[in-house]
Amino acid sequence: MESQEMTDEMKVWMDMAFQMAQDALDNGEVPVGCLMVHDKQIIGQGRNEVNETKNATRHAEMVAIDQVLDWCKENGKSSTEVFQNTILYVTVEPCIMCAGALRLLRIPLVVYGCSNERFGGCGSVLNVAENSIPNTGASFKCIPGYKAEKAVEMLKIFYTQENPNAPKSKVRKKD
Repeated sequence: MESQEMTDEMKVWMDMAFQMAQDALDNGEVPVGCLMVHDKQIIGQGRNEVNETKNATRHAEMVAIDQVLDWCKENGKSSTEVFQNTILYVTVEPCIMCAGALRLLRIPLVVYGCSNERFGGCGSVLNVAENSIPNTGASFKCIPGYKAEKAVEMLKIFYTQENPNAPKSKVRKKD
């Protein structure tokens, strides 16, 4: 991936995304938070809402995308044009589903914290961001690694907790 320099402004946005991730963690969700910034203004923000809504597609990015669409309607803006000029800041590398959506929306830049070794769509598992995939929008640039250790620590905290929404284990225990 073409490397781009993290600016002080980008760090401020990422720190705000980490606040969203902490909110997710505090509410029993996988700690991922994101912001969508257009013309130096937050027009969408999200945190995971999968457990809360019992909807596996309610990742932080999808929540933020819905908010951007609402913002565009309220402000009489073309969502196509807005997304093409919006930067996504997210604490964890977008999964393949979210990276596909970002590509279709033509988001030009994604800044993220840690890699997503299980589901990452920006190179960890599949590089949706850069691969030449016909009829799927433009590839996008990524700036990975901002406070990656912090993002990983938050994930570890979540995964060591008891998840009340997790299905009961079907593993038989020997008597």
